[in-house]
Amino acid sequence: MNNNHQLWTSDEACKATGGVAIGEWVASGVSINTRTLNPGDVFVALSGPKLDGHDFVAKAFDMGAVAAAVNHIPEGLEETHPGFAFLKVKDTQKALEDMAVAARARASNAKVIAVTGSVGKTGIKEALATVLSKQGITSASEGSLNNHWGLPLSLVRMPADTDFAVLEMGMNHAGELTPLSQMARPHVCIITTIQPAHTEHFKSLEDIATAKAEIFNGAESGAIAVLNHDIAQFEQLSKAANDAGISHVISFGSNENADIHLVSFEVGAKSSDVAVVIDGGRIEYKVGIAGRHWVINSLCVLAAVIAAGGDALKAAKELSNIQAPSGRGQRFSVKLDCGKLTLIDESYNASPASMKAAIEVLSTTPVANGGRRIAVLGDMLELGGETVPAHRALAHELIGAGIDLVLGVGEAMDNLWSELPEEMKGKLFATSQMAAGFLQQSLHEGDVVMVKGSAGVRMGVVVDAIMKLDSSNDPKNIEGKINAL
Repeated sequence: MNNNHQLWTSDEACKATGGVAIGEWVASGVSINTRTLNPGDVFVALSGPKLDGHDFVAKAFDMGAVAAAVNHIPEGLEETHPGFAFLKVKDTQKALEDMAVAARARASNAKVIAVTGSVGKTGIKEALATVLSKQGITSASEGSLNNHWGLPLSLVRMPADTDFAVLEMGMNHAGELTPLSQMARPHVCIITTIQPAHTEHFKSLEDIATAKAEIFNGAESGAIAVLNHDIAQFEQLSKAANDAGISHVISFGSNENADIHLVSFEVGAKSSDVAVVIDGGRIEYKVGIAGRHWVINSLCVLAAVIAAGGDALKAAKELSNIQAPSGRGQRFSVKLDCGKLTLIDESYNASPASMKAAIEVLSTTPVANGGRRIAVLGDMLELGGETVPAHRALAHELIGAGIDLVLGVGEAMDNLWSELPEEMKGKLFATSQMAAGFLQQSLHEGDVVMVKGSAGVRMGVVVDAIMKLDSSNDPKNIEGKINAL
């Protein structure tokens, strides 16, 4: 992220990390990946299980990095890139975290909102960033930067004059959220929902809720928890918040006892009309993304805005402008030689709950000229002992939604196949590449195609293949501007 202004100086970075600067520099951004590095960034050379960032320092300089944070200067670099600046530290991961702590401390006026949950984290984070940006200087995690690398990176990119910071936090094991929360020190802690996800690492939904409740462990004094009143774990999470010193909970949902509760809604092909009650008063607004799950998400957004001291009525008006994040419901109109088809890109990831929501959206999307509703589904991973029943259960959702054709990718989809009626069965594929090749020859004018699967199945390959069918070479996002795939 390049903010075109001073974000870090060499002196500030040295003070935060205890490192030593070689050369003076001023950075307008921070990067840990040369694929997304912008000119003016300082490049932090992290060492991961597969790659060592020190191997990419030369590339970072070639792309315009003003400095590199390293634990050693790579051999030969001073000869090939003389005069370039460095921040020498003992441990680059620790340096990133130290800079994150310093960034959080200097943004003393920021209201920090932390978002976690089994599903909906990125979408709610993006929606909050959209509505709050109209109410103050807003900084938000990019994409799904939510782990032990992504969260500190999001913090170090936060300008000192930030009014609202929206930070996504993810986990798939117990113990992972506590250090993230302690680094972020949130004023608002959101748990979107508790659903079966990463169940191979947890014995029950209650165990998942306990792990998600770690988001409370770093909360600032006077923090507010925002919780989904519709889930069975609501009381468990409320108690966990109280036990962590958070006395104020704002709840949302269709439950009438929720502080922000749903009165009515009508889902359209591209948006939804919603009516809710807040503090005894009814408000109506439009959500710019289709699907019942986005109706509930919008309630969470309004609850978080209130918790952060923002204007809920102004935020409600802005909800008509939100767009689906990349790979999470984006819509594209793909122009074929014979006409157009609609592509719904849900390829980023999948769980039983998000699969159900995506199938529901597909069912309400109109087809044209005799087109078909086609679900291209990849395996849901990390479900452990729930893998077989979870995939079989998708058949009930698909049949009830009236989906015309189903294509499956991966071994676990065999379990779905056994439950589908013959007329719905398209074809099973071992890999997303095989499915992509088949679809490029099989789609018709008027079709609506929804692509979804866990990240490890790489369903984005299928999305890319369908996009390449566009005869205009310029597919347009039905919902608005295309984000990078």
